[in-house]
Amino acid sequence: MTKPIAEVRRPEIIEGALRAIAKNGLPSLSYDLIAGEAEMSRQLIRHYFPSPEAMMVSVCDRLAARYRELLSQGILETRRAQRLDLFLDFFFGVLDGLEKPADEPVYDALLSLATGSDKIRTALHDQFQLLQEVVAMELQVSRPQLDQPACTEIAHLFVSLLYGHWTMVGSLGFSSEMNRTAREAITRLIDSYVAQRAPATTDGQTAEDAGALSH
Repeated sequence: MTKPIAEVRRPEIIEGALRAIAKNGLPSLSYDLIAGEAEMSRQLIRHYFPSPEAMMVSVCDRLAARYRELLSQGILETRRAQRLDLFLDFFFGVLDGLEKPADEPVYDALLSLATGSDKIRTALHDQFQLLQEVVAMELQVSRPQLDQPACTEIAHLFVSLLYGHWTMVGSLGFSSEMNRTAREAITRLIDSYVAQRAPATTDGQTAEDAGALSH
């Protein structure tokens, strides 16, 4: 029996949509929508940003600047000697008095646009790369027993978990109670790296274990 034409065409269209999104991402935001939110005319916005791509790169820059401002504020207010815990608490939404921006849908949209734009992709890549480097540097300060490759590995895993976690919670509506779970998972990850690199004593215990037993 011959299939109805709709049963043939619909799957073909869906496959075409999948390939188009993979190659190009989704369309840019319309100037009309931006004009409504900015309370300006469409013409004025186009005057300052004739290129939608350039505007989205500036959006990436603004997102990064917002995080720098908030983290600088947190460092000044808490005066923590070790900044690593502040960074981790902040980025996983468990830092009292300093809330992480709810910008996950913006990042998801920009990543979609990055599929078809080298400039947007580069802006996002550089932003996440810088975050990874900062976390690796703070790890080296707070956990001097870890070498640079280990700190880089942990920082990469942190950024990967961070993005995946907030996509689930911020964009898809999973429970924010998982914020602390994700935060604690990073602590366990760091501790596991430290334990692997702790020098062993003659009886097979690590120096850290021996120190704990001596108290």
